[in-house]
Amino acid sequence: MDEREILTWDLFGKASRELAEMVAADGFRPDLILSIARGGLFAAGALGYALSVKNLHVMNVEFYTGVDERLELPVMLPPVPNVVDLTGAKVLVADDVADTGSTLKLVHDFCQDHVADVRCAVLYEKSHSMVKCEYVWRRTDQWINFPWSTLPPVVDAAVLDA
Repeated sequence: MDEREILTWDLFGKASRELAEMVAADGFRPDLILSIARGGLFAAGALGYALSVKNLHVMNVEFYTGVDERLELPVMLPPVPNVVDLTGAKVLVADDVADTGSTLKLVHDFCQDHVADVRCAVLYEKSHSMVKCEYVWRRTDQWINFPWSTLPPVVDAAVLDA
């Protein structure tokens, strides 16, 4: 098996705190945090607490279908945030990883024309990402085992869809 970056729950706690400290040290005070579901939900929640930001939004984007398997292009899934809720805001986009950067670019571009400022915070950024995030906890080009997605689901998705 290829070497992998392993993020445990304990290390996630340290990582998210250090990521929040980077944002705070930069003087950026977001009005809201826009989480990219699903992996970004964990980072966004931790950042929200650490940065005293209660206004959290979620954007559902589908791109990965498996390990190194992805759709041709990322797709926004409903409900898409209302741009009226974002207008004039300082937005921190949170995700677990900037891999290709396609998902972050889609969300960043969605926000760009409506917000006062949009910046990205990720736990991991890969060297080939088309988006270079303002706040990155760690850089790697390995596949990452996140604590929330390493184990298989406790339910079979095929059974749920039947």
